[in-house]
Amino acid sequence: MTALHEDPERCVRIVQSHDERFDGFFFTAVLTTRIYCRPSCPAVPPKPKNMRFYPSAAAAAGAGFRACKRCRPQAAPGSPDWNVRADLVARAMRLITDGVIDRDGVPGLASRLGYSVRQVERHLMAEVGAGPLALARMQRAQSARLLIESTPMPFTEIALAAGFSSVRSFNETVREVFALTPGELRAKAGSRVPTQPGAISLKLPFRRPFCPDNLFGHLAATAVPGVEEWRDGAYRCAFRLPNGHAIAALRPLPDHIACQLRLTDPRDLTAAISRCRWLLDLDADPVAIDDQLARDEVLAPLVEKTPGRRVPRIIDPEQFAVRAVLGQQVSTAAARTHAARLVQAHGEPIDDPAGGLTHLFPTSQALAELDPESLALPRARRVTLMRLVEALNSGEVVLDIGGDWNTAREQLSALPGFGPWTVESIAMRALGDPDAFIPGDLGVRQAAQRLGLPDKPGPLVKRAEIWRPWRAYAVQHLWGTSGHPVNQMPPSDPDIP
Repeated sequence: MTALHEDPERCVRIVQSHDERFDGFFFTAVLTTRIYCRPSCPAVPPKPKNMRFYPSAAAAAGAGFRACKRCRPQAAPGSPDWNVRADLVARAMRLITDGVIDRDGVPGLASRLGYSVRQVERHLMAEVGAGPLALARMQRAQSARLLIESTPMPFTEIALAAGFSSVRSFNETVREVFALTPGELRAKAGSRVPTQPGAISLKLPFRRPFCPDNLFGHLAATAVPGVEEWRDGAYRCAFRLPNGHAIAALRPLPDHIACQLRLTDPRDLTAAISRCRWLLDLDADPVAIDDQLARDEVLAPLVEKTPGRRVPRIIDPEQFAVRAVLGQQVSTAAARTHAARLVQAHGEPIDDPAGGLTHLFPTSQALAELDPESLALPRARRVTLMRLVEALNSGEVVLDIGGDWNTAREQLSALPGFGPWTVESIAMRALGDPDAFIPGDLGVRQAAQRLGLPDKPGPLVKRAEIWRPWRAYAVQHLWGTSGHPVNQMPPSDPDIP
């Protein structure tokens, strides 16, 4: 299949129509101005003969083009390819976006992927048009811009926080990528720089259509007290990062997600943004997903009613695996209660000056110290939980955004008490597999029955072949046929029922 940037006629049509749905799929460089843009740039499109197309912002920059000051192409939503696929390049891009190169270098990235440095570099150059260092450099530049425009931090501190090795390289990169000095960027931001210390405010873009109802409804309805909450129209959560922890407040608005971050260490900005986007599935391609699901005459009316549904995820895969075990064969409320008890007994206390978050979810190392007899769970489930904790700590089970989905499935399935519902729930919400499917889920079976679909797992799996590779999104539409709170935008009241 030809990559989109390799189809110039189609790319020209997209650029001429300013179609924002394709932002992040490719980038348009203009030979006469030496500037590159996102497809939806509002500027008058150049002549087709002067256009060149690249698969990434880093590739365009590497070819000698500067970012457009009007459409800010380096801030476009990420390519949905990296969340759909599980091959080497997709896994590498997910890890680079999470900041792995800044923390562990290219050898660390290659080690996480199980390939040599040369293999990783060769595959990225062939498909993305840039090597891992160039991709990381572009990401550092964008992180620096966010800190310049959203905080009063001194530039020397921003250079360190964004991952630059020196202030000189920070200045050079910012000038080269944005054609402005750091001081000029801050001056243009003007009053946008907040006076509130410790807070970084930014906009998280997404491709439209976007349905926030099930996304924020699910996160709020299943929120673990102390770790997550719905407050003043925003989902708030506390989570660990490589150099500390963060508290994020995410508020859905018509054309973006308003994000406010409080970081204990500004070096974690890149990872924090990446994980918030991951949490809300913001790099999905809703048009492709909806088009595929709407081919089914049963799902078509559901898609037409609520286009752009996303899959609600959890930032920490290991945390969700623990919560999935706690949620086996119990209600949403009971699962929250079990998780809250673990948090209070074994979570790490934190301060939250803007809300009611009190702890970080306990790590697998902390849970290894708990007494299973203290858990108000059936004995078999206590065994399942403790075996999971042991496997996570030993490396027998590896749950990672850069990991292979099927390998993780095999590792989980080998543990006692891990049936298809638990494994596929983890694949869907913790690992991000867009085709994860839970035909045995009670809500899915009830929805199938209401819609006249097979309600037994075997026949339903066969019937769902037409939904592939987007069965996880089909699940969201099936769940949406019920009146459960997970399918509805949370009330404005901060107290979650």
